[in-house]
Amino acid sequence: MSAADTHATEPVTGGRPQLPSPLTTRPAAKRTGRAAGRSRQSRSLPYLLIAPALVVMIGVLGYPLVDTIVLSFQDERRNNLWNGVAAPWVGFDQYTSILGDSEFWTVVVRTVVFVIVCVVGTMAAGLLIALLMQRVSNWVRVTMSSVMIAVWAMPLLVATSVFKFMFDSDYGLVNQLLTRLPGVDYTRHNWFLNPTTGMGIIALLVIWGAIPFIAISLHAALTQVPKELEEAARIDGAKGFGIFRYVTFPIIKPVFIMTSTLSVIWDFGVLGQILLMRNGQPEQDYQLLGLYSYTQAFTVNSFSRGAAISVVTVLLLSGIAVYYLRQLLKIGEVE
Repeated sequence: MSAADTHATEPVTGGRPQLPSPLTTRPAAKRTGRAAGRSRQSRSLPYLLIAPALVVMIGVLGYPLVDTIVLSFQDERRNNLWNGVAAPWVGFDQYTSILGDSEFWTVVVRTVVFVIVCVVGTMAAGLLIALLMQRVSNWVRVTMSSVMIAVWAMPLLVATSVFKFMFDSDYGLVNQLLTRLPGVDYTRHNWFLNPTTGMGIIALLVIWGAIPFIAISLHAALTQVPKELEEAARIDGAKGFGIFRYVTFPIIKPVFIMTSTLSVIWDFGVLGQILLMRNGQPEQDYQLLGLYSYTQAFTVNSFSRGAAISVVTVLLLSGIAVYYLRQLLKIGEVE
């Protein structure tokens, strides 16, 4: 290429090549700096927004947890509270005591069985109701949702009173209905003399109170299942259960796992239902982990032993909590 051609391709001003002006480059640099500043602000904004909530959570949840852990390494009793004397430091003695106690492991097994029954019953009933809500008319669906929200909002004391009335030995509605059956006499039958039936009634109370959240959550997930996929499966010859198993359930599976995990965590902490159903004095066969920790702390007056049981319970639930967080992260990655 000749020199003439080279100069012909360059913009000229008065026969000289035009150089970039500082007036044109400076605004571009400013714009780049402002864009970088906005990018940094956008990255830090979410952390600034959740900072107040984190501070509150650390104060409300973090401090009691740390204090409970410290208390579990001491031997705090009522005389220490009354006299203001510092509790002696005993190290792992509380943990050694409870882990070597057969009664503690009996309570653990009873709690696990209770949680399994409650979670299976809650998820099965909630899923069936969610599927039913898909197949009814709008006004029936609205009515069902309103009733379930009312059940969900009902105070625990009121719900427990309803169940106590239903299964009362003298005036219970269940006993009266069963007595009307031919050859059946449940007059003055006490359901709580047998711990198995008594815990079954408490499990019904827990399931009844948890169904609304599960049913509404699963129904919301079912509304996200594309109808085209189900229709295509029917065309291919799939039947009702096959469509649900291979098309519907894989789509709602993340929500199903999250709600079932939450149910496990909630059911591990059942306390008020047992206390209210047994008039504040539950028998030994009605002890679950949460109630067992409460009893050891405030009935036996061994606060450190109750704290140690609470810490062990938290450790047992930590694996479930980690699993729950992993499911949340997976859903976030999919979205």
